[in-house]
Amino acid sequence: MTAHHEEPTLGQLVGEIGEDISKLFRQEVELAKAEIRQEAAKAGKAAGMLGGAGFAGYMAALLLTLAVMFGLGNVMDLGWAALIVAVIWAIAAGVLFVTGRNRMREVNPKPEQTIETLKEDAQWARDLRK
Repeated sequence: MTAHHEEPTLGQLVGEIGEDISKLFRQEVELAKAEIRQEAAKAGKAAGMLGGAGFAGYMAALLLTLAVMFGLGNVMDLGWAALIVAVIWAIAAGVLFVTGRNRMREVNPKPEQTIETLKEDAQWARDLRK
């Protein structure tokens, strides 16, 4: 007895290719979603740092104003103490701002990996037609 193998028909082959392309497209969409979520998380963290810098800057301005007020009104230890605290807040604001700005520069809104794989898929499809 010989095993009888049926060759797939052209319609079956085209159907399989269609299913493969559909599956590939769904996978590419999922990859793009994952990349976008990852970049959004990085942007959120950088925005939080910039928000912290804004708060620290506000505190520096408030305390600096109080220090100048107390310093001019009563050149005593209280005013100088407020000035030292204000300088510390200003340093904190600077550090938070620089850190947040640097992290924001790392954010890439384009799904690079998906773009690359889509280019590869397009090349594969072109090669398939040849």
